[in-house]
Amino acid sequence: MGIKVYGLTKTTNVARVLISLEEVGADYEVVPVDFATGEHKSQAHLTRNPFGQVPAFQDDDDVMLFESRAISRYILRKYKSDLLREDDIKEAALVDVWVDVEYGQYNAPASAICYNVIVKPMHGEEVDQQVVDTNLEKLKKVLEVYEARLSEYKYLAGDFISFADLSHVPCTYYLMLTQYKSVFDSYPHVKAWWEAIMARPSIKKVFDIMSA
Repeated sequence: MGIKVYGLTKTTNVARVLISLEEVGADYEVVPVDFATGEHKSQAHLTRNPFGQVPAFQDDDDVMLFESRAISRYILRKYKSDLLREDDIKEAALVDVWVDVEYGQYNAPASAICYNVIVKPMHGEEVDQQVVDTNLEKLKKVLEVYEARLSEYKYLAGDFISFADLSHVPCTYYLMLTQYKSVFDSYPHVKAWWEAIMARPSIKKVFDIMSA
């Protein structure tokens, strides 16, 4: 059966999983889930992801997972990728710290901006500029911390790229499609970090998939 990823390639959480798969060179199949018809709430999909969300992940017949960061860690461990730095307990802990920061500090304001600026207009809804402005200020505070960190190290967990860096990619990809991409210009080390990440072949491949 091999590896199957259930979801939509344009969604950030599915893209996070695809980046991990591309990093390790794994063969996989993306199985589309039709949100328009409510397939994500069907019993078949709920057996894969009980919250009716994407992605869901299947590896042969004996592994079924959901939650994109957990799936990504599984992939990286299975293929013994160095992106988790598990041979060094201190480095592994720092990777975990910055993955948690991405989830708890960075993702929420960045996602709120993208949702308002990109998703709402697609559905004929008005942009809530107050929400955008509030989250832009929150994002700037996060980027100040990143700028300080990245002035000392090339990447977030240290002078090595890790899953902590790559986990930022999907949401930042969409942020960079908005007029608010210029926020990175005020943080030169953050901007250099993002440009270094974008140069990776796995990222270019997934960007092509997301933009198709």
